[in-house]
Amino acid sequence: MSYKHQYTDGTPIHFPLGKVVCVGRNYAEHAKELNNPVPTEPLLFIKPGSCTVALEADGFAIPQDRGEVHYEAEIAVLIGKPLSRNPSVEEVRDAISGFAPALDLTLRDVQARLKEKGLPWELSKAFDGAYVLAPFVPGDSYSDLTDIGIRLSLDGEVRQDGNSRDMLNPIIPLIQHISAHFSLQSGDVISTGTPVGVGPLHSGQQVEISLAGQASFSSRVL
Repeated sequence: MSYKHQYTDGTPIHFPLGKVVCVGRNYAEHAKELNNPVPTEPLLFIKPGSCTVALEADGFAIPQDRGEVHYEAEIAVLIGKPLSRNPSVEEVRDAISGFAPALDLTLRDVQARLKEKGLPWELSKAFDGAYVLAPFVPGDSYSDLTDIGIRLSLDGEVRQDGNSRDMLNPIIPLIQHISAHFSLQSGDVISTGTPVGVGPLHSGQQVEISLAGQASFSSRVL
């Protein structure tokens, strides 16, 4: 079944799934753990909507024949109103329809080979199933967007425990920056970067991913 946006109570969100705009190295400690330089401006790349699957209790599949698959827990932001060049803070805030925990999956060995050759990352970031997205909590669930916690556990052990306060590019300015370069449409998702603690996933592992105080989801790696 193809992915469709919905809220945590099961209410469908009637926006078509658009593009997923991802932000690389938006937490300094994550950049350091992979021996990458800390960027001075947002590092953006796009995943096609076709790579998105729903985070469901009965599990999600990962590739078995392309090297290590790494998890990257991220705060996903659902855009509910079109945004184009130079939106105000108020316009951006009004356009946010929801927040969800997501897994930005990466074929790390493939990515390393591509980076060595100076090539784009799509083969490591845009494969089918590369973005695992949970249901959204409403956009007004948080009064302070600089205090949103994101946590990921594997088999009961916490591996990532981050907060939006540690982002190099906070959510509102980040969306302003993105929309200055290309328009955002209703149904687009902003994946805001991952905190320190990424690592490999293996079949059979139990994954729990949550937005602190709002929503928590469990699933299994198939």
